Amino acid sequence: MTTGAGTVAAGWRGGLGDGLRYGMLGLPLAFVALPLYVVLPHHYAAAFGVPLATLGALLLAARLFDAVADPWIGRLVDLGLAGSRRHLLAGMVLASAALALGFRGLFIPPMSGGAALLAWAAAMLLLTYLAYSVLSVLHQAWGARLGGSEAQRARIVSWREGLALLGVMVASVLPSVAGLDVTTAVFAAALAAGVALLAVAPRPQPGAPQASLPMSLPLRTPAFRRLLAIYLVNGIASAVPATLVLFFVRDRLQLPDWEPAFLAAYFAAGALSLPLWMHVVARWGLARAWLAGMVLAIAAFVWAATLGAGDSVAFFAVCAATGVALGADLALPSALLAGVVQRSGHQGRLEGAYFGWWNFATKLNLALAAGIALPLLAAFGYTPGSQDAGALQALTLAYCALPCALKALAAALLWWRWICHPDSLSEEPSP
Repeated sequence: MTTGAGTVAAGWRGGLGDGLRYGMLGLPLAFVALPLYVVLPHHYAAAFGVPLATLGALLLAARLFDAVADPWIGRLVDLGLAGSRRHLLAGMVLASAALALGFRGLFIPPMSGGAALLAWAAAMLLLTYLAYSVLSVLHQAWGARLGGSEAQRARIVSWREGLALLGVMVASVLPSVAGLDVTTAVFAAALAAGVALLAVAPRPQPGAPQASLPMSLPLRTPAFRRLLAIYLVNGIASAVPATLVLFFVRDRLQLPDWEPAFLAAYFAAGALSLPLWMHVVARWGLARAWLAGMVLAIAAFVWAATLGAGDSVAFFAVCAATGVALGADLALPSALLAGVVQRSGHQGRLEGAYFGWWNFATKLNLALAAGIALPLLAAFGYTPGSQDAGALQALTLAYCALPCALKALAAALLWWRWICHPDSLSEEPSP
């Protein structure tokens, strides 16, 4: 029997045990992204002599294919969650094995160059991205099906995202400290543990068989379209500084040695802020808590615009403040989405489709951020390493002012289209 709005799955008690069983898979899934985007290009260039432009095109093509596949993966996940536990677990094991093999195959290929290496890398990228997407959409849809009140949904998501931030921090140091062979082995072990724990986590029982719903139905649900628009604008606002932070640290602040400390402060603040946001949600609700996170991010980036060379302590504080805002961005929008699924009457039937489109939007955010910020910087004459005053001013505007403008737009949309018109959120999907 599926859970309804305001109820939680049988067996979910919400303590440490349930949180770890459900959330642990978030650690290895978050572990994947940072090595792929940071370590892989340098590894292939230094060890195999692959041109960065070639590898960049390969990464982009694989990611675009993966993004387009996400809505279809959502449909597959809905079918899996509606089926037997045995078939679902078999699918999870198959996807996790494919992800572990693809990840290791990328970093430890059986050849050392030429067209064969590029073909191998393309195949391993597709395998890694698609397997990752299957497990990621499944993990998100599983959490959404647990149901519950706003505070309960926020706690469920916070377990997933808090452990994901821990995965990012481990992935940021392990390759340089222990090497790629150990890194891929640790990843495989963490992935196996995450899947094993999810297999015994609370799970709503599948409901009675019902007519299949089209995977485009979420896009015809007015509340989902409103939330998706807010999420897209806010996501681009968050992705722009993520794309530009190393340029800002190296050229504007001239503090390259501080990069690890800045990144650690950002991710650690995000993880540590999650209990704080749970208290804010209990007091203000999900939407107003998310709005508070947006306001905090704007205040921090306005301050960052005043910084210059050597302002290490001040920027450390900026990283901590934006990390706290990150906690809201990670935990609260997905919890709002779970509520949309509940109110639309699609709980237990279409979570995979909703999160398939949601993940498509997440990947679109990253692409749009790079597509907006980098050409904008180039148009104003900035190049990495530049110390020209005009170029550095352009970098500051792109890193600080553009995210503030986009965050302000997202906050206005959240206030006007969501908080001020709660009655419209119960509208039925368009025919």
